[in-house]
Amino acid sequence: MNREELGNLMAVRTKPGALVCNGHREDEGESKMEPHVGLEFDSAEEAQEFYSVYATQVGFKIRIGQLYRSRVDGSVISRRFVCSKEGFQTNSRTGCPAFIRVQKVDSGKWVLANINKEHNHDFEPSDEICPPRIQRKSFPTPRSSAGGASRTGIRSHEDDSPAGVVDMKRLKKEEIEGVARPTGEPYKGLEFNSANEAYKFYHTYAANIGFRIRIGQLFRSKHDGSITSRRFVCSKEGHQHPSRVGCGAYMRIQRQESGRWIVDRLQKEHNHEFDTLTDPSRTPSVASKGYREEGSSVLENLDLVETNGALSLVKRVRESNIGSDWYNLLLDYFQSRQAEDTGFFYAVEMREGKGMNIFWADARSRFSCAQFGDAIVFDTTYRRGSYSVPFASFVGVNHHRQPVLLGCVLIADESEESFTWIFQAWVRAMSGCRPVSIIADQDITIQHSIAKIFPGTHHRFSAWQILAKEQENLGALLSMDAEFKYEYEACIFQSQTATEFDSAWNMLMNKYNLRDNTWCKEMYRMRKSWVPLHIKGTFFAGIPVDGSLKSYFTPILTSQTPLNEFIIRYEKALEQRREEERKEDFNSFNLQAVLHTKDPIEEQCRRQYTITMFKVFQKELLECYSYVGIKINVEGAISRYLVQKCGNGDERNTVAFNASNLNVNCSCKMFEFEGILCRHALKVFQIMNIRELPSRYILHRWSKNAKYGILRDADSGGGGLQDFKPLMLWSLREEARNYIDAGAASLERYKLAFEMMQDGRRNLCWQN
Repeated sequence: MNREELGNLMAVRTKPGALVCNGHREDEGESKMEPHVGLEFDSAEEAQEFYSVYATQVGFKIRIGQLYRSRVDGSVISRRFVCSKEGFQTNSRTGCPAFIRVQKVDSGKWVLANINKEHNHDFEPSDEICPPRIQRKSFPTPRSSAGGASRTGIRSHEDDSPAGVVDMKRLKKEEIEGVARPTGEPYKGLEFNSANEAYKFYHTYAANIGFRIRIGQLFRSKHDGSITSRRFVCSKEGHQHPSRVGCGAYMRIQRQESGRWIVDRLQKEHNHEFDTLTDPSRTPSVASKGYREEGSSVLENLDLVETNGALSLVKRVRESNIGSDWYNLLLDYFQSRQAEDTGFFYAVEMREGKGMNIFWADARSRFSCAQFGDAIVFDTTYRRGSYSVPFASFVGVNHHRQPVLLGCVLIADESEESFTWIFQAWVRAMSGCRPVSIIADQDITIQHSIAKIFPGTHHRFSAWQILAKEQENLGALLSMDAEFKYEYEACIFQSQTATEFDSAWNMLMNKYNLRDNTWCKEMYRMRKSWVPLHIKGTFFAGIPVDGSLKSYFTPILTSQTPLNEFIIRYEKALEQRREEERKEDFNSFNLQAVLHTKDPIEEQCRRQYTITMFKVFQKELLECYSYVGIKINVEGAISRYLVQKCGNGDERNTVAFNASNLNVNCSCKMFEFEGILCRHALKVFQIMNIRELPSRYILHRWSKNAKYGILRDADSGGGGLQDFKPLMLWSLREEARNYIDAGAASLERYKLAFEMMQDGRRNLCWQN
C-alpha cells in the first residue's frame, strides 16, 4: 500500500473548503476504510499514518505506544499505536484503551493484529485535529526544519517541534569550534557532544523552571552492548513513592553515528505544581563528576536486561523504592502489635545502614501456614499498575477455599537479592516450612530465588503473565487464524501425556513456521511451569490452571492507598477476611449439607469435610453414577479400569486400583492437584464395593478441624519448641476464647465448663 493507494482508501472529512494542518492542505472527502484485523501495510510508518488519518476523521489524536524487538536479531517486529489519552501520566489523559497493534510477518509486510476501537472520552470536532506528518524516504514531504528523526523512524504528533524552532544541526560546526553548549529550553533535534552534557543541560533547565530530574531508562545495542539511548525524567515520574505523582515530563536523547547525541523524544507537560526555583549553577554531583559512556557512574548503574522476551530495568547499585516514611510508620506499628501478639514476626533488610525490604506476619498467619502453607501464591499485583507502594503478600487456600494470609512484604527493588531475602524471611517466620507448590511471576529473578530457597517446590507461573506474553508474541496468529487458535489451545489444555503434548507442539511449530520463535522455544523449555499436563500432578489446592486466587486485600487496600491510611485499611481488610472465615467455621460446625444418596461414603465425608469441600466432593460422587468402568488389565493385586461417561466416548480416564492396600490412582490427577477424589476413582470404589474411604483420601487440610488441629509435622519441620511456642499459644488462646463464650452462656454451662477446665488442668499437671 503506497501513499497514492492510501489516499484512495481514506480521506479526511472536513468542513467545506480545505483544512490546513502543519502547512499541508487536506482535500475534502469521505472515509472508505476503517482499521480491521488483517489489514496489511508495507511499513509500520504507513500503518501509523493510516491510523492517524482514521483518528482525524473520528475525532481523536494518536501517539506511539510500545514496540517489541526480535530476540534473534534485534529488529522491530511489532508496534502499537494508541489514543493520545492512553495512560494517566498527565491530567489530560483518561486511560483510554483504544489502540491498534501491527506485527511484521515473514513476507516483510506489517499486518494489523489487534485493535480496540472503544474510547472512554468524548471525541473532538474533526476540523480541529491535524494528522501527524511522517518523514519517510519513499514519500518526501515538506516539514519543519526542527524535526529530527527518531530512532525508530516514526514520529507522533506529540513529538513534533514547535513551529519556528531553529534546527540545531546548523550550529553543529559552531559548537565543535568552541561555541558554548546550548542553553534555554530543550526541543526535539537539539544536539550534544555527550550524554553527560545533555544531563547537565536538562538539569539546568529543570532548576530554572522549578522541578528536579532523575535518570530514567537506558537502552543498549543488541550487537555490541553499547548505550544507544538515555532518558531523563521529572523526579515525580512514577508512583513508587508517595511524593511521586506519575508526571509524564521527560527528555530522551539518542546516540547518532557521528557519536553525538540528539534529543529525539520530549514531553514538557507536568501534572504538578513547580517547586521554588533552585540555583541552576548547582549541577548535581553525578554530572559534575562526569562519566564515561561505558564507565562506572550513577547512570551506568541502570541496565535493561532481557527476561523471557521482555526488558526489565535493573539497578546495579540497589536502592529502595520504599519511601523513608514507610519505615517509621511500619516499625511503630510492628512494635505495638508485638506487645499484643507474642507470635508477631517482622524483619527488615538493612544495607549499608539503610532500610530495604520489609516482611511481617502475625501469629494467625504463622499458625495458618502450619495447615495451609502447602500451596501458596506470591501475589505481586502491584506490578500490574501504578501502585503508590510495592506491597506484596503470601496467600494460601484455607479449608473453605478462601484466601488466607501467610505474610506481607514491601519490596525495595526487584533484584534477585531482594526476592531471595523475602523468601528466606518467610521461611524463618514459618518455622522452616517450605511449600509443595508456589504460584509466582515468571521473571528470571523470581525463578532463581525460588529455586534457591525452595529447591523442591514446583513453581507455577502466574496466569495473567502467561496470557499477556502469549498475546504479545502470538496475538496476530490467535486473532487471525481460527485453526491455529483451536490447535494451540488443544495442544495446551487437552494433551493427556508428555508424548502427546510434545507431538502436538512440534506440529504447531512446523506448520506455522514458529520453530525459530524465541518465545515459543523458551516457553517449551519451561513447560513444567505452565502447561496443565505438567502442573496437575502437583498439589495446588485446586487453584485453576487458567486463573488465580482471589486477591486478599482488594478492594479495601487499593493501588493508590495513601501512607496515612495504609495501616487502617490493612487491618480492616484483615478483619473482614477473617470474619468471613469465622462465619464459614460456624456454618460447618452447626449446619449440615443435604445428602443425595444412601452411599455410606457420602455420610462419612459430610461428617469430616467443611460444607464448601463437601459440596465439591458430593458433585464428584453424584457424577460417578453416570460413568461406567471396564476392567482392562490385571497385574497381581493391581487392576486397571477404563472409566468413561455413558454415551461420551471422548472422555476417557484410566484408574489403577490396588486391592491389597486400597490405593487408587487416576490419570486425571484430580486428587494430586486438588486433594479431592475424582468421579473416576469413586466409580472404581463402587465397583469394588468399598463402603468407606481410606483416611488418606480425606485430607486434614479440608476438614472442619483443619484450623484448630495440631501443628502437623512439628517434629520434622526443622524448628524447635521456641519456634512453635508462639503458634501453640495462639491456637490455645483462640480455642479458649470459644470455650469461654460457650461456657458463659448460662449458669449451668458455666459450672460444667469450670469443672471440665479443672479436670483438664490436673491431667496436664500429671503429665511428664
